[in-house]
Amino acid sequence: MTARFLRIALVLGLLTAVGPFAIDMYLPALPSIGADLKAETVPVQMSLLVFFLSMGLAQIIVGPISDMVGRKVPLYAGLVVFIIGSIGSALAGSIEMLIAFRFLQGLGASAGMVVPRAVVRDLHTGTEAARLMSLLMLVFSISPILAPLTGSLIIATLGWRAVFWSVTIAAVLGLVLLATALKETRPVEQRKGSSLRTALAGYRFLLGDRKFMGLTFIGGFGISSFFVYLSNSSFVLIDHYGLSPTLYSVFFSINAVAFFTMSQLTGRLTERYGLRRVVRVAVISYATTIVAMLAVMASGLQSLWVLASFLFVGYGFLGLVIPTTSVLAMDDHGTIAGTASALMGTLHFAIGAAAMAVSGLFFDGTPLPMATSIAVCAVLALALTQLTLGRDEQPARAAAE
Repeated sequence: MTARFLRIALVLGLLTAVGPFAIDMYLPALPSIGADLKAETVPVQMSLLVFFLSMGLAQIIVGPISDMVGRKVPLYAGLVVFIIGSIGSALAGSIEMLIAFRFLQGLGASAGMVVPRAVVRDLHTGTEAARLMSLLMLVFSISPILAPLTGSLIIATLGWRAVFWSVTIAAVLGLVLLATALKETRPVEQRKGSSLRTALAGYRFLLGDRKFMGLTFIGGFGISSFFVYLSNSSFVLIDHYGLSPTLYSVFFSINAVAFFTMSQLTGRLTERYGLRRVVRVAVISYATTIVAMLAVMASGLQSLWVLASFLFVGYGFLGLVIPTTSVLAMDDHGTIAGTASALMGTLHFAIGAAAMAVSGLFFDGTPLPMATSIAVCAVLALALTQLTLGRDEQPARAAAE
């Protein structure tokens, strides 16, 4: 790998991680935010949910804009909006004000989620794109490893409001990196045919593309299983199992280590076995692990170590699913990469928000509803994999024979 390849992966990973950093540093603070702002669990969870919703829905607009004006302008605008939302969240005096500024913060974070995927497609396809995406995921994975630990330390010493001042500083650093270390990957001549009309036409085309939609939903349900864990884990692990915020952060980080370690095998595995086969095996392995976890916990074995062991293995396989489904879905859509990335990101977060909302309805303070919701997402991803890629391999096999 060249120095340029690694530099691009580092910059894109950091830009992508700014939004998730605002989630993962925030998780250990949920119980203390509720106590400080005198809010119940549901409104506090809503401050997390609205962030997901705005970050997901705004991508549908940001993606086509990046096709029209280039990749860097939407990134600049998104980071500025994110900074405003972060400052407002730090100064919020009520749960309602916090929810409002978290919504604004999510709008800004949407650019960092959608545009880097389009940049990857601008530069590479196939195995090289998978390799770059896996490196991006490596940097991105710094967030769930360091952010909860950092967040718990900040909360313990400076209070939960300092979390938002910290992510403000991270966003400012993102602006500096964007200005100095990333060149525009969407030249002016490639933007000439891009407009609102072509964006709408692109969305219609993508919605009718069975392969694109199938792969998007596979990745979406995979991510949703992690979103369910995000929204429930602090209450389950801190309130039910009695972990301190610091120990909770360590527990949370262990799963992230499994995720990014396996994601780094993406380039090597896809080069040897192909993207489709890697996706299928990874999803089957993930769903099998999570369903086994649910079966064991439903039988009455609900110890913390049972939950930890199965999630560690399961989220390791998920680390192969996310980058491969993204690359395979966008492989054929280079001319509308921003639009394709936008639709993918919006659907991912819409599915995730719906899964979080539904799981919240059944939350009772114990780990079983969370484990059930994660398992449902995993099984749906498996079913879609069989529908999307099971048939897809038949023509290729027939042609080879």
